[in-house]
Amino acid sequence: MAGAEKRGTGPRGEHNRDEFLALVTKAAEGLVRREGLRGLGMRRLASTIGYAPNSIYNAVGDLDAVTMRVNARTLARLQATLEAAVASEAAPPEKAMALADAYLAFVAADPQVWSLVYEHQIAPDSAFPDWYAEALGQTTDLVARVLAPMIPDADERRQAVATLWAALHGLASLSTSRKLAVLTPESPRDLARLLIRRFLGTSGSVAPDRQDA
Repeated sequence: MAGAEKRGTGPRGEHNRDEFLALVTKAAEGLVRREGLRGLGMRRLASTIGYAPNSIYNAVGDLDAVTMRVNARTLARLQATLEAAVASEAAPPEKAMALADAYLAFVAADPQVWSLVYEHQIAPDSAFPDWYAEALGQTTDLVARVLAPMIPDADERRQAVATLWAALHGLASLSTSRKLAVLTPESPRDLARLLIRRFLGTSGSVAPDRQDA
């Protein structure tokens, strides 16, 4: 009986709420991966999963809510990728380099879905839900943990995380849009590594790399 009660929350009784959220999220992610943001529409999504649009509205929310579910899943996948990249006993500077490498590799492997995180904009008077802020926070907290031995001051470390996150996003965006090649012949990985060497070097925690001095 308990199992039947759990299934009562899903459309047509075929899924519980978590299962239906996963179904919608994965289907939306697939549409974005194939066609970009323009390929994601409520009717198209409903047709893909075999439900009426109202089922999605009632169980998940509007298209903004669906998009944030996809983005939260992307951030969770990115976090898992970054966690794996720093699982070794490497020195903190090497872990910082590994984070940058893993971030750029993640973007290059799934550019359409990754770009949705930054292309999507919610209404100015709206706030991100707690579950989305938590997904983003878990990812940036990982970066903060890697930087902690090199930047012990909490406020400076918070600013460093934001700075490096934004810089890596810029490199990744220019690279996926093929605009980076207009600016420089170097790869985004080489530029990211130069950025981190210089950034950590000027923080006073890690000496600059001699080959770039």
